[in-house]
Amino acid sequence: MTMKAVRFTVPGAPPVVEEVAIPEPGPGQVLVRIGGAGVCHSDLHVLDHGAMHFQGPFTLGHENAGWVARLGAGVTGLKEGDPVAVFGFWGCGHCHACLQSMEAYCENWESLPNNGGGIGTDGGMAEYMLVPSPRLLIPLGSLAPREAAPLTDAALTPYHAIKRGLHLLTPDATAVVIGVGGLGHMAVQLLRVLCGARIVAVDVDDRKLEHARQLGADLVVNSRNAPEAIETITGFTGRRKAALVLDFVGIQPTLDLAVHLVGRNSQLTVVGVGGGTIPLTQWTLPFGCSVCTPLWGSRAELMEVIALAQSGRIHVDASYFSIEQGPQVLQDLREGKVVGRGVLVPDLV
Repeated sequence: MTMKAVRFTVPGAPPVVEEVAIPEPGPGQVLVRIGGAGVCHSDLHVLDHGAMHFQGPFTLGHENAGWVARLGAGVTGLKEGDPVAVFGFWGCGHCHACLQSMEAYCENWESLPNNGGGIGTDGGMAEYMLVPSPRLLIPLGSLAPREAAPLTDAALTPYHAIKRGLHLLTPDATAVVIGVGGLGHMAVQLLRVLCGARIVAVDVDDRKLEHARQLGADLVVNSRNAPEAIETITGFTGRRKAALVLDFVGIQPTLDLAVHLVGRNSQLTVVGVGGGTIPLTQWTLPFGCSVCTPLWGSRAELMEVIALAQSGRIHVDASYFSIEQGPQVLQDLREGKVVGRGVLVPDLV
């Protein structure tokens, strides 16, 4: 039996849709029938540069949810048909970090055969996906898998990043979100739910800024003219500036902007992998400012994110596409045409 899949081949090559074999679950493994696979900027990074130290080809897609299709020998606690989200980063499962469910910070990641579906092994841009352990599956309850799939990264990553700086976000503080795409639009919602701080959304696309306004941002600013953007934002924050700046882009212009916006005794969090740098000395950042480079989030935090979605307090603004449309959706994402999140749905009609 075969299925269609969106595949990475070698760095620099465009993605291809191919027929591949449907895998069989071995002992301890779970086969998931995919209900939705989010399309992420990190997929573009894989396509352009490869997946860390792993080689292709493999199926793309690290934001996945669906239904348990088949259980390998010895798997308990699940049954066929259960709706589940797939936790995206796969650690060793037994180091100090993994035992805290913080598998993105696994101490043994460099020696592992892969670090997740779509990041070294076959991911979820296909009809089925093989998951190596039931610990990586989170029950969805009443959430539809195609709606829940982006929660596993587009919501989990900003949730984890915000929680690391949440102690700074008092009601008289300001948080700045730079880049209001797939992750940034979730960050605006999460900030609104998790704290009372004022929220500033920054982007170069007015459509995304209007989206952020609708989601609850107190101020939206187009940063194409950086000096004007800095003046507008610092006029809003006052001399205290921002307590938390979240950069979901990570290119040099956004990092330069972030340095101008962050205040003393604050946190500058770089989530985007755009390749920009911050020269770090005692004088390049305000005193007391920490720099944080978080990765993804924990399995426990994914449970918390799913609970927020189940209660209706956050939602993913998604557009749905077939597997065959996957390469075009990735190209649209590269060109900045996607607002919210694009999600591939294998059985889309």
